[in-house]
Order: sequence, then C-alpha cells, then structure tokens
Amino acid sequence: MVHKIIEWSMQNRFIVLVLSAGLFIWGIFSVQKNPIDAIPDLSENQVIVFTEWMGRSPQLIEDQVTYPLVTNLQGIPKIKYVRGSSMFGMSFIYVIFEDDVDVYWARERVMERISTISKTLPDGVTPQLGPDGTGVGHVLWYTLDAPDMDLGEQRAIQDWYVKFALQNVPGVSEIASFGGFQKQYQITVDPNKLLYYKLTVPQVIAAVRANNNESGGRKFEMSDIGYIIKTSGYLKSLEEIANIPVKNQNGTPIKVSDLATVQMTGETRLGIFDQDGEGERAGGIVVMRYGENAAEVIDKVKAKMNEVAKGLPKGVKFDIVYDRGELIKESVDSIKNTLIEEMIVVSIIVFIFLFHWRSALSIIIQIPITIAASFILLNAFGISSNIMSLTGIALAIGVIVDNGIIMSENAYKHLAERYELWEKNQNKTTTS
Repeated sequence: MVHKIIEWSMQNRFIVLVLSAGLFIWGIFSVQKNPIDAIPDLSENQVIVFTEWMGRSPQLIEDQVTYPLVTNLQGIPKIKYVRGSSMFGMSFIYVIFEDDVDVYWARERVMERISTISKTLPDGVTPQLGPDGTGVGHVLWYTLDAPDMDLGEQRAIQDWYVKFALQNVPGVSEIASFGGFQKQYQITVDPNKLLYYKLTVPQVIAAVRANNNESGGRKFEMSDIGYIIKTSGYLKSLEEIANIPVKNQNGTPIKVSDLATVQMTGETRLGIFDQDGEGERAGGIVVMRYGENAAEVIDKVKAKMNEVAKGLPKGVKFDIVYDRGELIKESVDSIKNTLIEEMIVVSIIVFIFLFHWRSALSIIIQIPITIAASFILLNAFGISSNIMSLTGIALAIGVIVDNGIIMSENAYKHLAERYELWEKNQNKTTTS
C-alpha cells in the first residue's frame, strides 16, 4: 500500500504539490481560528447546582436540600456521577456528565429535572445553575481604584454599573463581584419594646412587607379622557420605613421607629479583599464562558472597560490585578520562538549534512506544512493552543524531518549503487 502511494505521488507530482499547498493554506486559517490559552482546560464536563438557605445548619441542609437533589438528579441520561456538598446555609451539587456531552444540552437536562424537584424542597428554597464556565475560567480580576470613596459606594458602582456593562461582552459567562459593603436597610428590633407593646418579630416583618408594595387599579374614562389608576407604595428612604405603622393601640399607631432602629448599613461579610496591604477595595472577577478563546475574550473585556471608564465618577478608575492575557502572550511567544529556532537549526543541520539544496528543501518544506496541518486537527478535536499542545508540536519537529532524511539517504544510497554499477559496466566496455 505504501509503495503504491509513493509510486502514485512520484507520477503525479503536480497534484501532490497542489494538495500540499491547499493543506498549508487551510492550516493557516486554522491557526487564526484556533483558541489561545496559557493552560489546557482539563476540568470535567460538569454542571453546578447552587442552593441557598441561609441560617440553617449543614446537617439540615444535607437532609432537606442536598440529599433530595442528589437522588433526583442521578437519573439524567449520559451522566457519570453526582457529588454533593453541604455547608452552613448553602448546598452545592456537582453533576458530572460524559466528556462527549454538549455542556448546554447537559444544562438543559439539569434545569428540566430541577423544575420537578423544587416542589419537594422547603419553602423559599430555589436551586439555581452555576455559570457556564470551568475551573480555569477566571481570566481577569480587577478592582476599582477610588481613594476618596467609601466601600459601600464602590460596591454599588460595581454591582449596578460595571457588572451589567461587562456581562454583555461576548464570551463572558459571569462577573463575580467581591469586596466592599453591600448596602441594605437594616431594622434592629428592641426585644424589650416588643414585649412592652405585646408584638412579635413576624408582625414587624409583615408590616414592612405590606407597606413595600405597589398595586395597579384599572382604566376608566371621564369627559372622553382615559385615566389609569395605580398606587405607588415602594419604600424609598429610612424615614418611610421608620414611619410604617405596625399596630394600632387605643387609637395610637405603633410605628417601626417605636420598636426598632432603622439605618443604612452593609450586609454581614464573611471576608475582606485587601490589595497590596494598602486597604480594602471592591472589584470583580471575569469568568469566561465554556470553550471560548481566552485571549480574545480578555481583549474584548479590556476594550469594554475603556468605554465603561468614561462613565465612572471622577477619580475612579480600573486597576487590573490579574490578567491571564499577559501569561498567554508570554507563554505562546516563548513556544513560537522555540518552534522557529528549532526549524532554523534543523534546516541548517539538514543542509550541512546533505549539502544538496534540493534535498534539503524537500525535507525543510515538510515542517511548516505539518505544523499548519496539526492545527486543523486541533480545531477538529476542540483543543486550544496552549503550553501543552504547542510543546508537543515543538517536540515533534525532530520526528517530522526524520522521514524526509531517511528517504533522502535511501535515494542517495540507491543512486550511489547504480552509479557504481554503471562505472563497472563502463570499465568493462572500455577494456573489451
């Protein structure tokens, strides 16, 4: 079979050259389309189900949330196994699928199953899917450099302006905020006053919820003009919360301010983010979507940051604390330089030992064609250009030229034998 292929190639050199040129051009386009990253994504094909039930112990979370979810999610097709983890107020379910399963198909199957399980969970417990990213999807971290702004304002800018803008960037799965204070209205109830007025905490909660509501009426016509009736009842200030009546005793309303202290404060924090020992900051983590080009996503996020920075308050700017783009650039440049150096060294050695430029050219030309063709296979199997894949190509350069060197040496040997036989025949002819 091999002999026939070689014989056909020798008889159809032009076709072989055209096919080689086409393969090389196809490989060049594949190089441009191949996603670039610093490290290979070896994470499992998984879907994360996150459930929050704050204030409950890990054992209660395990019994009433984690266990029911794990047992019901095990019947999904093409699944390998399900892992569950329970902690204080939170439950994490890791649904691991087969490697050849599309991640979005897997997320749809998990979402369908969750919709049927939610009815059996405690009231107020709603499972939700995690982002469609992987364990190596954190491509960029940034903070807001705002020395004259308190942490609550920094977190508000991050959550209500920066986050929404960066989430629209193609390839971004999630912007995870961290640091600062999340502002909230806090009602601190005095138990002694509750006892004095013969009230309970649920009554205070019910009164606040009932007064933080907006309802609509209907449309009616008067004097050939249509009017729409609605009520505006959303709470907008601390004073409005303090003036909410909880109960009426002997014609005197008992307000929230008579029972508790109302203030604007931050949500309870489980940790802080300190940058370079210079103080706390608020910021976000850019999580890349599954299977995206990391270098391209980072460039788009940075371009979007330049647009968003124009709308930030005076004196506030972005400070990038982790940028995988620099690691990607340095890693890929290092491997590319190694590839070029190896190609040059191999070409020089081949030319010196053969000392025949046509033979050396036939061997050297295999290197760029083979490398370009390898990227066609990388795209076909969904493998990115990273340290591992490019290093494999660099190590294979020696193997690439071996075949050409062996074929050239074999051709030289046969030519030498024929030349020697021809000389003998000439000498015999001359003698006779």
